[in-house]
Amino acid sequence: METLERRPFGWERRAEVRGTPSHPIIAGTAIVFNARSQDLGGFVEIIRPEAFKRTLDEGIDLRAFFDHDPGKVLGRQSAGTLKVIPDHRGVNVEIDPPSPTEPPNLLQSIGRGDITGMSFAFRTMPEGEDWKREDGRIVRYVTDMRVFEVSVVSMPAYAQTDVEVALRSLRKLQGTGPKILALQQRAAARAARW
Repeated sequence: METLERRPFGWERRAEVRGTPSHPIIAGTAIVFNARSQDLGGFVEIIRPEAFKRTLDEGIDLRAFFDHDPGKVLGRQSAGTLKVIPDHRGVNVEIDPPSPTEPPNLLQSIGRGDITGMSFAFRTMPEGEDWKREDGRIVRYVTDMRVFEVSVVSMPAYAQTDVEVALRSLRKLQGTGPKILALQQRAAARAARW
């Protein structure tokens, strides 16, 4: 079984505390559609809106963790403590965390702005990615994936291990010279039609 890929968002504020002091809610955007990621080690990535459809259609019971740690559960969809709200911009979440949280100062750290990142863990489906070369960069379009969890993250950084699955896919694609040439030719043909 392939390793899950994780994509943290840290270049702009994503997580915040809402609600009341007696009933705080963690809210944020776990997945952003149609936006280029940071460089992931030789390529950038764009998650298309249709990529999340499989997760909804299959009724995957998403969980919310702190720092992708299954020992630090903040919420779960089937328990009603995690709401997933997709819209045209991305996948927004509202987490009704336990009290106390693990770590115990999580809500205060989010409220102070010490922790602002959100992330998600997913597996791309076999035909769920499209690699292209655009403006001198390699771009991976994710069009079909299974999302398994969302996380509030303290250190939103792209670790090499988190993108290893995608890098293997890229290396495989690069190893097939005719396929990369065909992709470039298709992209050029599409551009000429516009």
